Amino acid sequence: MPEYKISIDNQSDSKSCNFIDKQLHEFNLGKIGDYQYTPLCLLLHDLEQKLMGGLDAFMGLGWLHIGKLWIAEELRGYGYGKALVLAAEQEAIKHGCLNAYVFTYSFQSPDFYKHLGYEVFGELENFPPGYCRYFLKKRLEVV
Repeated sequence: MPEYKISIDNQSDSKSCNFIDKQLHEFNLGKIGDYQYTPLCLLLHDLEQKLMGGLDAFMGLGWLHIGKLWIAEELRGYGYGKALVLAAEQEAIKHGCLNAYVFTYSFQSPDFYKHLGYEVFGELENFPPGYCRYFLKKRLEVV
């Protein structure tokens, strides 16, 4: 068996990392066919157009992935986060998504997502130390 050497390349946009990404994409194409991820970004502005919140997500393979949800502290608890999530879910349904998933920490918003019908399907304890990371999913319904 030939010898191989492992090296470290911490540049996420390096030619080598891009090559690895392309090779994995080619492998995936052979298994599931062509697929696209469509970005989805919803923004919450005040009357002066100041950004007060937003949701960053992507859609693909029949799933909506909520990557980031942020609401300015003074607006939390007024339903803006819920409105953003529900709007994202409806947009995802229009794009053929049947399900949604999100990752969140115990110090962020697991109960918020549970209240919206998401269920925990996994968790990592002490990630980061002293906290927990939750993985939640939801079957999307047309409203």
